[in-house]
Amino acid sequence: MNVQDRIDRRRSARREQSIVVDWTHLSPVVHRPEPIGRGPVLEQLLDAFEPVFDDELPEPVAVVGPPGSGTSAIVTALFDALDDRLGESSRPIETTTRAGGGTRVTSFVAVDARRVESAFAFYRTLLSALSPEPVPESGIGTGDLRDRLRERLDRPSRRAVVAIDHHDEPETLGYDRARQLLEPVTERVSTVAVGQDEPDGWTGETVSVPAYRHHELVDVLTDRASTGLAAGAVDHELVRDLAVWADGNAHDGLAALFTAARAASDAGADRIGAEHVQRAKASVPEGSVNVDRALAVSETRQRVLLDLVSIEARDRPIREVAAAISDRSELTTGTVKRFLYELADRGVIERVQLPGSGSGRRPSTVEPRFPTVVFQSLSSSTDVDMALD
Repeated sequence: MNVQDRIDRRRSARREQSIVVDWTHLSPVVHRPEPIGRGPVLEQLLDAFEPVFDDELPEPVAVVGPPGSGTSAIVTALFDALDDRLGESSRPIETTTRAGGGTRVTSFVAVDARRVESAFAFYRTLLSALSPEPVPESGIGTGDLRDRLRERLDRPSRRAVVAIDHHDEPETLGYDRARQLLEPVTERVSTVAVGQDEPDGWTGETVSVPAYRHHELVDVLTDRASTGLAAGAVDHELVRDLAVWADGNAHDGLAALFTAARAASDAGADRIGAEHVQRAKASVPEGSVNVDRALAVSETRQRVLLDLVSIEARDRPIREVAAAISDRSELTTGTVKRFLYELADRGVIERVQLPGSGSGRRPSTVEPRFPTVVFQSLSSSTDVDMALD
């Protein structure tokens, strides 16, 4: 964002008497183009990718880190920068082969495994990034897309580095499956596994991303607050308090900051207070999962999650919860119940046993594992009015 844009946003916020300048900059699912405090990790990754500067593919590498450490943000930022320098764009900067036989292009593609669960979707995602031509969403087979990908890369001058992000989460595209799908172009592609853990049986290089230290997370939250909030909307001590509470997890810290801003805005307050921060902390479940995991499910399932958040589900058996959600939608109770079980298997919600009254099997209920206020604000199915860019 340039200086004039920053000024315009501040003027707009002053006219509207809003403490929020831009919700986007507070969102835990939005990544900065240059991650704060991650210079050493970026250097390690550049070391691993050194062969690309000699027109060669690097060896596979794994990028691992605990929740909220910024593995996705780091890889996305680096891939965008590398693709801008070595990839193919409207104004490419190309490297010339030593033999002088034309130019070589190395493309960098980050695939979000949360949103790519089938072979068709995987090939389509790659082609959309590698080809300037539109890729059909339907009316074409998986084999046709695979053949197009092979044709796209079947020349000495083209290669790609593909990152499989979130490969180790439930119900997502696994790293081994992605490698299998890439077998037709294996000589033209190198892969990067991004997640909390290395793939099973991993023997390649690993770049570890540590949790944020408290002062680093303070810098992250301060940077987001400086562009997302009006001047003076939050005290530095409250930002420090959030950073200490989040304990190195940037997702949880940003989710709480977003929620505190929502609470203050809804209350018509002119700044975020300690009471808003306390409410925000309480809304982020202990051991929460990234809210993007809930945002990655289908719109119908997002609507079920929104209804789950809206009703009083605690201490109610799943069958009653499903019936209550069914009453608010066009879905049958059976369908809602099936969705709830699927979402629990995916790790988005959690099944919790209820106290039993006899010797039979104890009933269970479901509880969200994600920051609910953030999800309500960002869901594609929500009715909340958000000014997201």
